Amino acid sequence: MAYRITRQDGEEDKITAQEFNNYDDAYDCLNEIYQDMCCSDADYEDRPYYEIVES
Repeated sequence: MAYRITRQDGEEDKITAQEFNNYDDAYDCLNEIYQDMCCSDADYEDRPYYEIVES
C-alpha cells in the first residue's frame, strides 16, 4: 500500500509529488514541515493544509 500527501486547495508542489511506502513516512514528512508551528501563533493562511491519503 502506498500513500501520498495532497493539498486541500488541489494545488501540486514538491510535497504532493512524493509517494511514500507507509503512513509513518508520510507523517514524518509533514511533521518536518509543521514542527516549527505553534497553534497559538500560527498563521494558517500562509501555509497550505495537507492530508495523507492512500494511493
